[in-house]
Amino acid sequence: MQTRNRLYFIFNLLFLLILMGLSASCANKEETIERILLEKELFDQAQNRLRSGNFAAAAMSLEMLEARYPFGRFATQAQSELIYAYFKSANYEAAISAADRFISLHPNHPNIDYAYYLKGMSGYTADMSIFNPNMILEDAASKRDLNQAKKSFSDLSDFLLRFPDSDFANQARQRMVFLRNLIAKKEIYVATFYMERKAFVAALNRANYVIEHLPNSSQVEEALEIKIEAYKELNQSDLADITQDLLDAFKEKKIKS
Repeated sequence: MQTRNRLYFIFNLLFLLILMGLSASCANKEETIERILLEKELFDQAQNRLRSGNFAAAAMSLEMLEARYPFGRFATQAQSELIYAYFKSANYEAAISAADRFISLHPNHPNIDYAYYLKGMSGYTADMSIFNPNMILEDAASKRDLNQAKKSFSDLSDFLLRFPDSDFANQARQRMVFLRNLIAKKEIYVATFYMERKAFVAALNRANYVIEHLPNSSQVEEALEIKIEAYKELNQSDLADITQDLLDAFKEKKIKS
């Protein structure tokens, strides 16, 4: 009798364990299905917002998607699209940070060139308002603006070195031409400011930067002219004459070309 009761008890226990296992399995499956549905819902929401041009809202959806499902099926794509969403919503610092993170996490991703490209494009996007005369009075601010443009130029150069055949290479080159001329114009603008205030050495430094680092810019001729005038003011006639010869040769070459 005892043996029979013991078997009966064991049988009931096993049956109960099986039921519990089945219940847990069903619960896990339901939880997994719910997670997948919520993840897909967030992803679809982000795609709809991107397509409609609501980039700030798309960035919020992508941020939420990545935060809730960092290892989900859409995580990598969300990280990539987040760079674009930040860029299009003019949140350029966030775009650069997102690009750096994506490059670090996915260095061999097939679309890694796009991350480098958007990073370079996000580095400097301001308009010509940096030529505000009030900015020149605050040299720290002036240098900051120039440094942003120079960093963007450097990042795009890095992009072209890594991916010369990228679909975005032509846009990057066009942007670099714009940045090169912008930097040169700003350097000449500041050099002229220094000349007016008789800070001739400082003016020479700015003009030299254009000649040495931006030789293909549209401001080289003006930089040479500033150097000639500054050397004359500093009573360095020999250097002024040498620079005049360089200017004459530059103009002659320009005419022939």
